[in-house]
Amino acid sequence: MGISRRLDEARKAFARGDRAASAAAHSPARIAQAASEQHGGAGSQYLGDMVYGGLDGIVTTFAVVSGVAGAELGTSIILIMGLANLFADGFSMATGAFLSAKSEQEVYDREYQREAWEVDHFPEGERAELVALYRARGYPDADAEALADIQTRDKTRWVQAMMVDELGLLPDDKKPIQSALATFLAFVVAGSVPLLVYLLGLVVPVAAGVSFPVSLILSGLALFGLGAAKVLVTKLNPLRSGLEMLLVGGLAAGVAYVVGALLKGVGG
Repeated sequence: MGISRRLDEARKAFARGDRAASAAAHSPARIAQAASEQHGGAGSQYLGDMVYGGLDGIVTTFAVVSGVAGAELGTSIILIMGLANLFADGFSMATGAFLSAKSEQEVYDREYQREAWEVDHFPEGERAELVALYRARGYPDADAEALADIQTRDKTRWVQAMMVDELGLLPDDKKPIQSALATFLAFVVAGSVPLLVYLLGLVVPVAAGVSFPVSLILSGLALFGLGAAKVLVTKLNPLRSGLEMLLVGGLAAGVAYVVGALLKGVGG
């Protein structure tokens, strides 16, 4: 958490043009403190899965609600299609997140094993690759040789250098099953927002013509809120991010509503 907090301080100082705050964030004491602290909380690495899963859940579910509302097919159809979409798409996204994380880890592990084997059996060739990579980045020959000497003193550091400098691969500590669960839960929880008023209608009477406007308002608020929360991942302006997601979600729902209205009555 220390390093990420220091980076946030540096980003905010840069955004404000605050040289004093930037200098404080880059002081040797602050850097040492950040390096000594634990990196990230238990759930911080799954924040992206949660934010983007939630955004997809709202957009897709509200698009379904809008399409059915446009076709004037009734509350029961909205609930059936909305809930079916919610859990089916949520499961699909979770499966995709699981397979993506698992594949990335498998690729990294396979390449790491290969690089370790090559370091053991062809050390001179691997060292020459490092030197060539550093030269290609503009380092003078003497500096490239010195950097290669430093990296090759320890096998683990050597292999890691080959992974980053040659292959551009970084290790990812995310567990595929937890990534899938974070995506699924966020999708279902956030995606249920457009359906809340319709679910409420099963328990207490809701006036005709009220459900869809209420769903629209709730979905808009949720879209803006999650769009703003996306800055926890992107580090961009929260107002702009929230408005962008509100616009994207609104356009998706608008298209679905128009299509539903145009196809109204096709099913008889």
